[in-house]
Formats: sequence, structure tokens, C-alpha cells
Amino acid sequence: MFPIIVLALSALLPVRTDACERGEFCAWAAPAYRGTPDRFDLETANPGECVPLPHDARSFANRLSREVTVHQSATCSTEADFTTYPGHGTYVPEAPFVVRALQVWES
Repeated sequence: MFPIIVLALSALLPVRTDACERGEFCAWAAPAYRGTPDRFDLETANPGECVPLPHDARSFANRLSREVTVHQSATCSTEADFTTYPGHGTYVPEAPFVVRALQVWES
């Protein structure tokens, strides 16, 4: 019975969004930053390129110094939903749509 109590208490603890470092864009497969994030920086996401995510994202944080557009389409098609978020610390605990790709913009 003890593990059930621990599990229930851990669900009440605040989520640590500091798992995403400055200079990174982090995407979580679950809402509210749960699980291990996929991490991107300017080495792995070249500005202007469409970068498909390895896992669909339902929450994310933009801690890059640049704006990032998240896309519902894995090819960054503008026929599907997309939204741009400012850099330096934008946290989205529940994405407005399933995010499948990102684009980093020039500064």
C-alpha cells in the first residue's frame, strides 16, 4: 500500500520545468511537462529549417533566444495549425494542438 501513497503524493508535487535549460527548446509527449523531454538547440535545429519531432508533443518550453513556430504538420505545412512563440522562456503546459515539428527563426 505504501507505493500507492507515494504515487498519489508525487502527482501533487509541482512539475519541474527547469529540466529545460537556457538555450533549449524542449518538447514533452505528455501535457504538463511529464516524462523526458526531446531537446533541441541551435546545433540540432537550424534556423529556418523544418525539424520533425521524434515524438508528438503535448507540452513544450521555448528557452531559446529566438522565436519558434510549432506545427501540427510534421512537414511544417501551413495547411495545418501552427503558432509562433517568443524565446527566452515561453512555457506551454498544454499545447493547443499536437505538435509534430518546429521551426526556429533568425534573430
